[in-house]
Amino acid sequence: MYFVSAPLFRPLAFAIPRSPRRPARMTPAAATSERDEQARVHAALLRAMTSGDKSALGRLYDLLAKPLYSLAYRVLHDHPEAQDVVHEVFLQMRDKAGLYETNRGTVFSWAATLTRNRAIDRVRMRKRRAEIIAESAPEIREETPAATGADTLAWQEKSGAVRAALTQLAPDQQAAIELAFFGGLTQQEIAARLNAPLGTVKARIRRGLLKLRETLPAQP
Repeated sequence: MYFVSAPLFRPLAFAIPRSPRRPARMTPAAATSERDEQARVHAALLRAMTSGDKSALGRLYDLLAKPLYSLAYRVLHDHPEAQDVVHEVFLQMRDKAGLYETNRGTVFSWAATLTRNRAIDRVRMRKRRAEIIAESAPEIREETPAATGADTLAWQEKSGAVRAALTQLAPDQQAAIELAFFGGLTQQEIAARLNAPLGTVKARIRRGLLKLRETLPAQP
C-alpha cells in the first residue's frame, strides 16, 4: 500500500496543477482532432508497455499524471495521498495493460476511473478507521484534538511505523487491526473473517490500539 519506489516516477509538485490552456482560437474540429491524437498516443504507449517497452510507462506518466493528480486531490484534499493514488494507478495500469480494450474508452478515461475509485476507497477507509478508533479506543482520539484518529494513523502508516509496530502485538490483535486498518473491514466483517465473537474482536482491536499508542512515535 503504499509508497512507490522513487526511481519509477518523478515526484509531482504539491500545488494542484492547472490544466494547460488551449489556444483561444482553436475550432471545435481542431479540438476534437487534438483529443483524438492524444488518445492515439496514449493507446500506443499502453501497447508498448505490453511489448516490454520499459520507457513507455514513464512517458505515459508524464502525459497523464497531473490531471489524474488533480482528480485525486479533489476527492481526498490531501497532497501525499493524492500522489500515492496516482502512483498506485500507474502501477495497476502497468500490470493490467494487456487487458485494456480500446472500444471501452480512452486510456485517460480508464485511468481516471481507476483514480476516482481508489481515491473514494481511501476516503471510505479514513471514515472506517475513525469509526473503529472512536468505538474501540476513544481516548486515543481525544488525545489528538487537532487531528482525527484517522489522520494520525494515516500519517503513521505512511511513515511505516504502524506496520513495524504491528509485529510487536499478539498475533490475534495484529490480525484484527490489519483487517481493520489495511483491509478496510468493519468489526462485524472481521469477526466473520476470523470466526470469532464480535465482542472478542472489539477487545482485540482495543488492546492492540492501546499498545500501538505506547509503541508508535508521536505525530510531529
